Amino acid sequence: MLPSDPPLIRPFCGLRPRSSDAAAVVAPPYDVLSSEEARLAAQDKPLSFLHISKAEIDLPSTVDPYSSAVYARSASNFQQLIDTGVLIRDPQPCYYVYRLQMANHVQTGLVTVASVAAYEANRICKHEFTRPDKEDDRVRQIEALNAQTGPVLLAHPVSQTAERLLSQASFGQPVADVAADHGVRHTVWRIDDAQLMTRISAVFEAMPRLYIADGHHRSAAASRVAAHRQASGVAMGGADYFLAVIFPASQMLIMDYNRVVRDLNGLSVEDFLTAVGESYLIGSADCPVKPDRPGVCGMYLDRRWYRLQIRPERLPADPVSRLDVSLLAEHILAPLLGIVDLRRDTRIDFVGGVRGLGELERRVNSGEMKAAFAMCPTPIGELMAVADSGQVMPPKSTWFEPKLADGLVSHLLD
Repeated sequence: MLPSDPPLIRPFCGLRPRSSDAAAVVAPPYDVLSSEEARLAAQDKPLSFLHISKAEIDLPSTVDPYSSAVYARSASNFQQLIDTGVLIRDPQPCYYVYRLQMANHVQTGLVTVASVAAYEANRICKHEFTRPDKEDDRVRQIEALNAQTGPVLLAHPVSQTAERLLSQASFGQPVADVAADHGVRHTVWRIDDAQLMTRISAVFEAMPRLYIADGHHRSAAASRVAAHRQASGVAMGGADYFLAVIFPASQMLIMDYNRVVRDLNGLSVEDFLTAVGESYLIGSADCPVKPDRPGVCGMYLDRRWYRLQIRPERLPADPVSRLDVSLLAEHILAPLLGIVDLRRDTRIDFVGGVRGLGELERRVNSGEMKAAFAMCPTPIGELMAVADSGQVMPPKSTWFEPKLADGLVSHLLD
């Protein structure tokens, strides 16, 4: 770091629910629920953060979720929770330890704010392209609330010192301890010891890079807000930093991110299988195929499961091209099914592995979809290798579980 560079991370005065209200406030991330799912989830839950992150649920269902009225309602609901003391702000800058537990899986990370300048300089590395419309949505949300409420999920490389420091800090009475949806436990401790915060800052400052795991649109939106404020002479407040939670890469759990397609692009089942066989070795299976290694995927077609293994001569050396999701796109989705733009083509949909392979069968058996592909989870090391090379991964390459909750800690920009 040059002397003039801002710190990579820093403590901040977090806005969080009172401990007694945490369970009533915390909610799933805004982007994992549809508007209708959010309406049901927030029913009879007046303090749910969904009233802020998905404020269209408080307006008639005919209202466009991206209308000005929605962002205004979000800001109003947010301010109400502050005014009534449901959300409180720590008076001094702090760090926070955030522990996620899902069944036997446990990961412990740091809630902080991360430098927009480091993001722009690619010290906080990206691995996905973003969509302008989704960026616009997050920009409008940040500006309406004058706050960042959805944390960016970051991964850090191996650091036993960082893990030890956070382990030492995760004791005593937490400021939040919530058993949320799907049996996931969210526990947060505040770190306000000055010496410990200094040590944590130094350990992370020594890291060459951090990696965005999830939250590319949130980080891109934060960067746009900071650039706009700087260019227009508006007070930056805290806009030169964005809300983040940083976990050790070794602790993070990536699940499969599966694909379902609506039709075979005019091909018969027999012709499609013959064409797939040009690039993949095909084997029939008596049960659902959950890939156990890279280069293998499962396919559910015509109520039958198949095991597909990429032919060795089709496996490239490039870190992006050899990803299973890239191989599927290169050898099946584009040339056989005519699906080229995975972000916009309505003939393809994506199913997070947390829903299980039964969801793939259900969507095909219902007639909604024609075929499904069960993917091998992308290893975190491959994600980091892609980011290190300055390349980007195909859309919907990774599905991280457990998900961060919205509403546990927010970052006010004042």
